[in-house]
Amino acid sequence: MQGRVACFLILNLLCMTTTIVPTVHAETGNSGWRTVGIDPEMWTDGPEVEDTPMQYTYQGNAIVELEVSYVPSHLSPRAYGVIVIELFEQWAPITTENMILHVEEGIYDGIFFHRVIDDFVVQGGDPTCSTILVYPATSPQCGSGGTGETIPLEHNPNLSHVDGAIGMARSQDPDSADAQWYIAETEAHGLDPENREDEGYATFGIVRDGMSHIRGIALTPTSDDPTGEEIVQNPASSAGRPTYEAEIITVRMIGVSDPDGTLRFGEVDTEDDKGWLSSMSDALGIIGLSLGSLLALAGASFLVFYVARIDPPLGIDQGQKPPTFDAVLLDESYES
Repeated sequence: MQGRVACFLILNLLCMTTTIVPTVHAETGNSGWRTVGIDPEMWTDGPEVEDTPMQYTYQGNAIVELEVSYVPSHLSPRAYGVIVIELFEQWAPITTENMILHVEEGIYDGIFFHRVIDDFVVQGGDPTCSTILVYPATSPQCGSGGTGETIPLEHNPNLSHVDGAIGMARSQDPDSADAQWYIAETEAHGLDPENREDEGYATFGIVRDGMSHIRGIALTPTSDDPTGEEIVQNPASSAGRPTYEAEIITVRMIGVSDPDGTLRFGEVDTEDDKGWLSSMSDALGIIGLSLGSLLALAGASFLVFYVARIDPPLGIDQGQKPPTFDAVLLDESYES
């Protein structure tokens, strides 16, 4: 019995000195995209820059990609493009979390921009606004639909309606925003809370690339402006349904802003030259680890020899029937 206990201790000792078990962090939802770093240098088609904190990109902010399809004018072929949006999670945590949740649920895939007003906004995000058979046939709820779960109005002094800003659509109740959003096709500071008596509208991100597609969608012929000419503007529009479907083909989370290169290149080592003393310490540490393993193995060997001497199998010397020993089953994780 003592011999079997000693064998178990030896096996555990050997496994501890020769096996390294990695730590695994479980992911929830579809958050794997947070490990992907997006290089802001790739963004070349942004909005008009205004001197606000929104002009800068910030490390770790969520990046959303919209694939769209639209008809810029009556005589134009259908155009396709990609719109990239940075979400300011540090300033609008509730609103950005709401957007990310809906993107991951896929409720924006296959819907269309249901309200377009040139020189103002293009509005989408209504999950009921999908084509039934032939456009513009759609659900009667299109334009007023959502998920049924609302969020509170969330303002931050760093956020405003600059060109390319994305904001949450709502009803007269300030805390009624659900799934619908809009993108400003120009600066629209008349929607900011300080310029209104109804608490204004909440912005939570900005277009970083693909702004030309937003402007193209804004110019598409609509029910309020069937000409599609830029000279004809109707910012008081309440409908503005595009004549040709302005489709949101898919919306997905593609990564996080990575201007520092932390995710793309790893942590930057500020000590480029450790020096001979630091290098020697590293080498001694490795040697020490190796010596420790050798000493552990030597100790284990001695223990095996010692146990074999003091704990012989019961009954062998008495000439009795050879005993049956218990099998030792090793966990597969310890196999080399």
